[in-house]
Amino acid sequence: MPKPAPIVDRPAERAWSGRLTPGRLPSGARLLGPALVVLVWEAASRLGLLSPYTLTAPSTAVVTGYELLADGTLLPHLLASAVRAYAGLFLGVTAGVVLALVSGLTRSGEALIDGVVQIKRAIPTLALVPLVIIWLGIGEAMKIFLIFTAVLVPVYINTHAALRGIDIGHVELARTLGLTRAEFVRRVALPGALPGFFVSLRLAVTLCWTALVVLELINTQTGIGYLMNRARDWGQTDIIVVGIFIYAILGLASDAVVRLVEARTLSYRKALGA
Repeated sequence: MPKPAPIVDRPAERAWSGRLTPGRLPSGARLLGPALVVLVWEAASRLGLLSPYTLTAPSTAVVTGYELLADGTLLPHLLASAVRAYAGLFLGVTAGVVLALVSGLTRSGEALIDGVVQIKRAIPTLALVPLVIIWLGIGEAMKIFLIFTAVLVPVYINTHAALRGIDIGHVELARTLGLTRAEFVRRVALPGALPGFFVSLRLAVTLCWTALVVLELINTQTGIGYLMNRARDWGQTDIIVVGIFIYAILGLASDAVVRLVEARTLSYRKALGA
């Protein structure tokens, strides 16, 4: 009687029961990392590992921030910074999207625009400060213009890349259906560029604040950056930490808003992060 053939364990035929992709984070879970950093920071301060003259404790900064808010010192500076940051952000996002569409959808646009933006990307924004001061002076226009140029580059790069990454099959389908140029832009190009645009928007909403920190050190009497710079002169590390917390909170809140809008807008996608 012949022996039965041995059972061969083929890895390709085994069913994988483990999880291949990460699960969706619960609401607020992204705050776990920042909260852990603050807790370690607070513990180091209370144990005497951090001197308050070097870096004040988070709890002390919270008390100082409340006092600044209560006596009316903080809010005018925050509003002044917000006007500068969001004015530059709006102009930069608008110009970046328009330039990306023109460059991504026309040959002449790419020939005229793409090289200029790539040159700007290689030039640090702060390197333009002396020249822009000569052009616009040292007032608000200079600060908004430099934030505008800083924001424009990532918006253009990511939106342009998303446009050029649209599947050629969609273009062929649009041609088969007889779509006009305007219909193609509205139904294919713009929806296809949205993922890249939202990536750029997440970068832009934080970049507008990081650029503003340095710009508010130049002939400014209002703003969070000015408040921090004045506190540095007097060795008030608690006020400096208040400014850092404000930038961190604004960055996290802005990113959360963009993520929420992205999730609603691109709810039709079935992707790893959806």
